[in-house]
Amino acid sequence: MNYQAHTPLPKTMQAVVCYGPQDYRLQEWAVPQPGPGEVVVKVKSVGICASDLKCYLGGALFWGDKYREGYCQPPVIPGHEFVGEVVALGEGAGEKYGLQLGDMAVSEQIVPCWDCRFCRRGQYWMCQKKHDVYGFRQRTFGAMADYMLFPSDAINHKVPSSVPIEHAVYIEPLACSIHAVQRANIEFQDVVVIAGAGPLGLGMIAAARLKHPSLLISLDMSDQRLEVAKACGADLGLNPGKVDVIDEVRKLTDGYGCDVYIEATGHPAAVEQGLHMIRKLGTFVEFSVMREPVTVDWTIIGDTKELNIHGSHLSPYCYPVAIDMLQKGLLPMEHIITHQMPLTAFQEGIDLVASGQTSIKVTLQP
Repeated sequence: MNYQAHTPLPKTMQAVVCYGPQDYRLQEWAVPQPGPGEVVVKVKSVGICASDLKCYLGGALFWGDKYREGYCQPPVIPGHEFVGEVVALGEGAGEKYGLQLGDMAVSEQIVPCWDCRFCRRGQYWMCQKKHDVYGFRQRTFGAMADYMLFPSDAINHKVPSSVPIEHAVYIEPLACSIHAVQRANIEFQDVVVIAGAGPLGLGMIAAARLKHPSLLISLDMSDQRLEVAKACGADLGLNPGKVDVIDEVRKLTDGYGCDVYIEATGHPAAVEQGLHMIRKLGTFVEFSVMREPVTVDWTIIGDTKELNIHGSHLSPYCYPVAIDMLQKGLLPMEHIITHQMPLTAFQEGIDLVASGQTSIKVTLQP
């Protein structure tokens, strides 16, 4: 054994393995062994993300179309939202990351190349050469398994013992939510609308609340999720299935529209809705991974309103902020983590996320 560990790692483990759209299998898989600078964790909890669902359902981003190669590289173990206990440290890894055996740790979802133009500029979340995100790529197997490996060029963080494991699994989505709010450039007294009250939209509500908007509005088709959004800091929840939300927001803003609109539903209709709801010179943040291309009237963006359109990708430099928010108890986690299931129930978990009727955040416990 050429690494530090309390006991030797087992040879095999249970893992969910993606072979293709709707072809995910629970099977025996080799336990990763750490090399220099690498970390192995015993996975304690792993979340099922909306992007995991889109990959499972065969979305073009992951499996390709006539314009692009698919991002997913099967066979691969899914899972990029996770927390684990450090059980093995390769040479130099403990010193490099400030980790010890027994610590709880997370790794940022992207493992950069550190060599491309973007990585050299510190813009590692836009890595050009590899863009390896856990759970989709051959170099970065994910956390739907008993054990997972953090490569030597990963970005790892120790999770304080004051953050419960069932909450720590939310660090990754919360960090993504924080970055989207940063991209929105919210000013004091802005009227902010966040479309979608799923795990990411709820994190955006909590982060946007810290920006002190004059009015923070959550939109969702579920009244139950809108109540959770209020617990996260929303002043008002509106259900587009029951009211004309564009008209309501205009009434609340003397006919101008909201200052900031963040799209976190993944539904094409929410994009057009936002373009009509937002005021002239407003800021529109597009966060979602869409299953199919979205067509809108670009005249609204340009000649009509001169909007600021910002994308939001991953969560650069946001993990420490997310950990701090969870430490301070700024989110009603007991209402956000709705389902905790064994790894063997992964298919049931995927189906729960797909239905969206009774769940918010579904997690698996290997």
